[in-house]
Amino acid sequence: MSDQCSSGSCAGCESAGNCDKPQSFLEPLNQFSEIKKVIGVVSGKGGVGKSFVTGSLASAMVKAGYKVGIMDADITGPSIPKMYGVHGPAIGDEFGVQPVKANDGTKIMSINLLMEDEEAPVIWRGPVIAGTVKQFWTEVTWGELDYLFVDMPPGTGDVPLTVFQSLPIDGIVIVTSPQDLVSLIVKKAYNMADKMNIPVLGVVENYSYLVCPDCGKHINVFGESGIDQTAKELGIDVLGKLPLNPEYAKAADEGCFETLDVEGLDAAIDKIKAL
Repeated sequence: MSDQCSSGSCAGCESAGNCDKPQSFLEPLNQFSEIKKVIGVVSGKGGVGKSFVTGSLASAMVKAGYKVGIMDADITGPSIPKMYGVHGPAIGDEFGVQPVKANDGTKIMSINLLMEDEEAPVIWRGPVIAGTVKQFWTEVTWGELDYLFVDMPPGTGDVPLTVFQSLPIDGIVIVTSPQDLVSLIVKKAYNMADKMNIPVLGVVENYSYLVCPDCGKHINVFGESGIDQTAKELGIDVLGKLPLNPEYAKAADEGCFETLDVEGLDAAIDKIKAL
């Protein structure tokens, strides 16, 4: 009991004797859903290819025979539906809202699948956006999934905080790129997860290099990477270094992302399977 409580004041209280225990903010999963593992994909800043890595990991797990879903929690900048070529409207029934299936069977829920105009901007304040993400967990009928990947907006604002508090996250993958800010943005994402006791599986560096189409040489378009040193300082693993590949962008733009075989994520996939 806290210092303000007495045996008399606690009588009949549902939390009697538990005042000093940390309060859980976890939201209940939709009753018609069963999700074994929840993986968050985060970044300290935008423009590093977080959604690309989310889709790449999800696609790899589908190819490995797992049942996979993607929650597009980047409410104001959703890109997952476009990448997979899926469109709304998502249908609701007595069990909840049904996610839309991609061609490879990946179940997807995004704000774009609930809007009449996919190109309309989402001009909402933080609490409304955070509430929508909670509804993606409590009101969407995901069914049976081995893995649910959560594509979060960049930074450390309302939505990442809501996801970390409301969903039973089993681990996060931090996505970054080789610019000079790499150390700062990785550390911001890592420190947020660490403060909230969320396991960090490791970091993936996107746009790490460009392969010359003539000689095959690796060209460091954004300069030398410092990701190995940063990961060492934080005590986390580098789970992959992905190239800047025009074919990847083309597949995403054409809505056939599931056809890609993105190389360089073996360590990340092994880490996720081992959870």
